[in-house]
Amino acid sequence: MQLTDFDHFPNLVAMFLDRAHTRGALPMLVARIDGAWRPTSWTTAENQVCLLAQSLRRIGLRDGDRVALVSENRPEWCIADLAIMAAGLVTVPTYTTNTERDHHHILENSGARAVIVSSARLAPPLLAAAMRAPNVEHVIGIEPLRQMQSGMLAFHDWAEMTTGDAAQARAEAEARITTIGRDALACIIYTSGTGGAPRGVRQHHGAILRNVDGAARILAEDFGWKDEVFLSFLPLSHAYEHSAGQFLPIGMGGTITYAESLEKLAANMEEVHPTIMVVVPRLFEVLRTRIMKQVEKQGRLPAAMMHRALAIAGRRAAGTSRLTDRLVDMVLERTLRPKIRQRFGGRMKALVSGGAPLNPEVGIFFEAMGLTLLQGYGQTEAGPVISVNRPRAGVRMDTVGPPMREVTVRIADDGEILVQGELVMHGYWRNEVETLRTIRDGWLHTGDIGHIDAGGRIVITDRKKDMIVNDKGDNISPQKLEGMLTLQPEIAQVMVSGDKRPYVVGLIVPDAEWALDWARAADEHFDLVALQDLPAFRAAIRAALDRVNADLSVTEKVRQFAFADEPFAITNEELTPSLKIRRHKIRDRYGARMDALYRG
Repeated sequence: MQLTDFDHFPNLVAMFLDRAHTRGALPMLVARIDGAWRPTSWTTAENQVCLLAQSLRRIGLRDGDRVALVSENRPEWCIADLAIMAAGLVTVPTYTTNTERDHHHILENSGARAVIVSSARLAPPLLAAAMRAPNVEHVIGIEPLRQMQSGMLAFHDWAEMTTGDAAQARAEAEARITTIGRDALACIIYTSGTGGAPRGVRQHHGAILRNVDGAARILAEDFGWKDEVFLSFLPLSHAYEHSAGQFLPIGMGGTITYAESLEKLAANMEEVHPTIMVVVPRLFEVLRTRIMKQVEKQGRLPAAMMHRALAIAGRRAAGTSRLTDRLVDMVLERTLRPKIRQRFGGRMKALVSGGAPLNPEVGIFFEAMGLTLLQGYGQTEAGPVISVNRPRAGVRMDTVGPPMREVTVRIADDGEILVQGELVMHGYWRNEVETLRTIRDGWLHTGDIGHIDAGGRIVITDRKKDMIVNDKGDNISPQKLEGMLTLQPEIAQVMVSGDKRPYVVGLIVPDAEWALDWARAADEHFDLVALQDLPAFRAAIRAALDRVNADLSVTEKVRQFAFADEPFAITNEELTPSLKIRRHKIRDRYGARMDALYRG
C-alpha cells in the first residue's frame, strides 16, 4: 500500500475494492456476536457489498437516488454504506436516537427513495416517518422486520439481497464505479443541530478521500503503519466517525472492531487491544475523572505518583522541565503508566480527539499517563477533519495542530477561521441560501474564531455564534469556562450564559458519584434533586465555582448559578449524538431560571 494511492482513487468504493483485493481473508470488520468476537473478512465484505449494490439496482433505484441508513455501529453499517455508493446512489446516515419528527425531516428533505434499518427496535419511528415521506418506496431490514399493512412500502430482506453470484456482482460494480468521479456526491450527512434544524451537508467522494489521505499520512509518518485495529463506538452517522472511524481504516487496510456500547467500552478496549481510536472530549473528561478516582483509592503512593506525573507533564507543556524530571519519568514508565495503558488495551498508538474543543488540562493528564492524545479540528462541512496535532510538528494541547495535507487555512479580519481545499463540501442539500452564506469566494467560513501560532498550528478560541458579548462589549468564551468547570469533581455538566448581561451565570448538573459520596459523608439521604435544596450542598458546589473563578478574569467569572432538573442528554434533546450541548434547547427550557439569577 502506497500513500500516493489516495490521490489516484476516483471514489471511495474503488479504494475499498483495491484494499479488499490485497487483504483477502484477513479480518476487516469484527463484532461481538453471541458472546464472542467474530470477524468478517475483506473478501466476505466485498462480496456482500457488490451483491447488495446489485440488489439495490434490481429493485429500481437509479443513479443519484438517496438511501437513508439507520443502524447501530455494526459490520452491516459499513457494508450498506459501501453498497449504496457502489450502486451509484447516495447514503443518508441518520442517528438511531432520532424521533419520528427527526426522521421525517431528513427523509422529506433528502428525498430518499429507500431506507435501510437494522432492527425491529429501531424501525417504528422510522417507518412512521417513511409512511408520511413522499418519496420512500423501499424498506430493507438488516434483521427481520414485521411488515406493515401498507401498499406504499415494499419490504426487502437483507439476507436475500446479499445472496447470489458475487463474481458477476463485482464485475457490475467495477464497471459502474468507473463513471463515479471524486466530485460525485457520496453522502448527505445531516449536522447534529446544536443551533437549530439539521442541514444536509453534501460530502463528495473527494472530500472524504482527502481526509483519509491526510490522516493516513500522519499515522504512517509519525507512528508507523501496520495492521492497525480501530475500535469504533462514536455514531457512524456522525461525519467524524464516518470518515476517521470507517474510511480511514479501510484506506489503511486495517481492522474495524465495533464496541458493544459506551457502557462496555472500557471492557472492550482491554479485550480487543486497539491501536487507534477516534473519540470526543467528553469521553476523555469522564475517563480522566474515573482514572483519578481509581488511582487515589489505591492508596497514598499511587496517588502521589499520579500527581508527580501530572506535574512533570505540566512543566513539559510549559517548557520549564527540571533535570530531575527525567529520572522520575523513568520510574513512572516502569510503574504507573503500564497499568494505565493496559486499561486501553496495551497497544494504543494514538487517541485522536475531535468534535468539540478539548480542555488542555485533560490532554496533559493523558500525556502524563503515558498515552498519546492528538487533538484535531474540523466540521462536517469539511469532510470533516481540517487539522490535527502530530508529534513531528510538536504536540501542543492548547492547539488543534497544523492543517492536513492539501488543506489551506487563513484567518479573516474578524478572527474567523476560513478553509479551502478538496475537503470542502459542495454545499448544503437544497439550501442555496445557507450555502452562499457559508462558502464565499471558494472559502468555507467555519464560524470558529482562532489564530495560527508560530509553529503553524491552529488555535481555536470559540464558536463565533456562541461567543458571549456582555453588556460592556467584552467577548467571553463559554466553551473555555464550561471546560474548566467540568474538570471539577463536583460538576458533571454546565452551560454558561451572559450575552448582553452584566456578568456570567451557569446552569449546573452536579456529578452523581461525587454527590453520593457527599451525601454519605454528610449523613444525608441520597436524592440528587433533594440535595440541591440543602444550603451545605449548594455551598460545596459554590466552592467548586470559586476555585475556577480564582483563575479567571473579572469579566469571565461565573457569579451566580442554578441547578438543572436532570442531566443534559440525547433523549431530552439537550445533547447532540456527539455529546455537545444544544444551547438553544437548554435556553428554551431553563431561560427563565437563568434570567432570575440577575434579579437576586
